Amino acid sequence: MKANNLKFSEYMTDWLYGEDGYYATYKNIGKSGDFYTAVSTSSFFGASIANHFYTLLKESKADRNGWLIEIGAHQGYLLCDMIQWLYTCDATLVQTLKFGIVERQPEVRQAQLSYIKERFGDDIEITHFNDIEDVQVDYAFVVANEIFDAFPCELLKDEKIAIVNNHHIKWKEANSELLTWAKRHHLTQGEVAVGYEAFAHHMSAGIKKCDFVTFDYGEKYVRNDFSIRVYRTHEVFPLFDETLVLSESYKNDDITYDVNFAHVSEAFKEVGFSEITYETQARALIRFGLIDILEQFSKQAPPARYASEADKVKTLIAPTMMGDRFKMIHLKK
Repeated sequence: MKANNLKFSEYMTDWLYGEDGYYATYKNIGKSGDFYTAVSTSSFFGASIANHFYTLLKESKADRNGWLIEIGAHQGYLLCDMIQWLYTCDATLVQTLKFGIVERQPEVRQAQLSYIKERFGDDIEITHFNDIEDVQVDYAFVVANEIFDAFPCELLKDEKIAIVNNHHIKWKEANSELLTWAKRHHLTQGEVAVGYEAFAHHMSAGIKKCDFVTFDYGEKYVRNDFSIRVYRTHEVFPLFDETLVLSESYKNDDITYDVNFAHVSEAFKEVGFSEITYETQARALIRFGLIDILEQFSKQAPPARYASEADKVKTLIAPTMMGDRFKMIHLKK
């Protein structure tokens, strides 16, 4: 990157989404990738969320003629797992619902379509949207896993923000708007996400009625510390670790930070959403019916297969693994 003195948010945007950026091409997730996600851990993750959606449909709190849309679908595992479970609950739903994915990268779109065809043949039609602002529908159940941690952010410390010059971080005085936001949120040091407000605005403008369920790692309070870090083949490097060479990691490794869910909630409330639930991933998945789904599976699966799936489920809900560190927020318009 030739430009110097970029705000960190600009640098991070180019790192992840620029030409040849980290997410510009399809990435493996799991043992062969840089990190794990709940989706790559177990298909029961998607089944549980679909079961929650099915409950809303049965209670007439959602529209069976509406849309099921995933944002940031990677290969499409989550959406497919949800479609599969909805079909199990009520086979007619795959005829009445419409299915969409928000994804702008052509290579990733193709990987998704190939996988969906592998799972369902020609029985399921997927509509791709380039951006959330392109979604113009009456009702949608929107699901996302780990998208807010991939929004660009500014780094704030001692009323200064980070800028990047030739892959080296320096600091300059922050503008008054950012300092006002930080003061209101009692933030003196850490990440300030950029883009939540615009994202919420576009979703609200295009979807008349919406249930938005999203999972990510983070908290609903300000830590006043930096969580930003780089992942490389399951190794974690704090951004300010002296062993990390930015010029080497740039566009080659994933970069992320903990989500401030209070900021997410605030952005959506400002455009007409209400917060229905905020809770740990473990509590959410159990409430969605994860244990009941696993019990049903145990009655039809060989013991060894059941034991394997049960072990994966433990990863999703164990407090020392994904259960407490990851959170779920359900926002409704």
